[in-house]
Amino acid sequence: MTSCKVVLASELPQRAPPRVNLQIAALRNEIHKTITERGIRPKLVGFLANHDPAAVKYAEWTAKTCEETGVDFELRKIDKQELEDKVIEANEDDDVNGIMVYYPVFGDRQDQYLQNIISTGKDVEGLCHTFVQNMYHNVRYLDKEQKRKCIIPCTPLAIVKILEYIGVYNSVLPYGNHLYGKTITVINRSEVVGRPLAALLANDGARVFSVDINGVQEFSRGTGIKLRKHEVKDSGLSVEQCVPLSDVVITGVPTASYKLPTEWLKDGVVAINFSTHKNFSEDVKSRAAIYVPSVGKVTVAMLERNLLRLHDHQHGL
Repeated sequence: MTSCKVVLASELPQRAPPRVNLQIAALRNEIHKTITERGIRPKLVGFLANHDPAAVKYAEWTAKTCEETGVDFELRKIDKQELEDKVIEANEDDDVNGIMVYYPVFGDRQDQYLQNIISTGKDVEGLCHTFVQNMYHNVRYLDKEQKRKCIIPCTPLAIVKILEYIGVYNSVLPYGNHLYGKTITVINRSEVVGRPLAALLANDGARVFSVDINGVQEFSRGTGIKLRKHEVKDSGLSVEQCVPLSDVVITGVPTASYKLPTEWLKDGVVAINFSTHKNFSEDVKSRAAIYVPSVGKVTVAMLERNLLRLHDHQHGL
């Protein structure tokens, strides 16, 4: 039986290995310090046009965390038919530094359209075409001088940071190859979280199995990570086959009835759940070395980090 460490998002700074320098508490303190010392109060506007429980909870976390760090957060609850016009108004408001929408609103295609309505300069979630294209092509800066970093979607970025905190990333390897030798399964291929996450992990050197209802795709930069950016191919495997091969298993299935069979997991696995439902059973602790049951608080910290980056871009800093 494996001895499992359960790591809550709120406990990451205390429970992570001491060699890890970037921690959530340190990041939040740095955000608060930056805001205080510079005498600024970045403004974030969130649009809530649905009654999705996960979206409402995310909005509550955002409001609480922003209040603690000194970010001016305004939640605007509106009818979804007004959303496009209200986002455009916020784009044109110089007092607004960042804009986010709590998805889903209409569904995939129309929600993707809304993501591109948000100005690149205010897209705190990194979901507009420019940021998404750069992410998939492993382009990390907006400019040739490499002074303006791209914005990365908050939940995928949060999971990357969690993997850094708990020591899955190997900092001894060259930058961009820190996950070389790791096999990771992501059970979710949504355009907001699952697919971007698979791309980020593959671009950092991992072999990633991306699972959805239609099958299992493999994301990688090729044998020996020779490619500059990841490629995608059909894996030829089932989820039951790829999970036992994986050093890390990440779940985001948005239904309460789904439970990943614990017997599929190999001993010593890292198990991370980003669904609002518990995708792992309680006996996951019998197989996992580390279990992270939720990522919400880390996601909000990444949201604030992205907001400060946009604020600095807007002011030429």
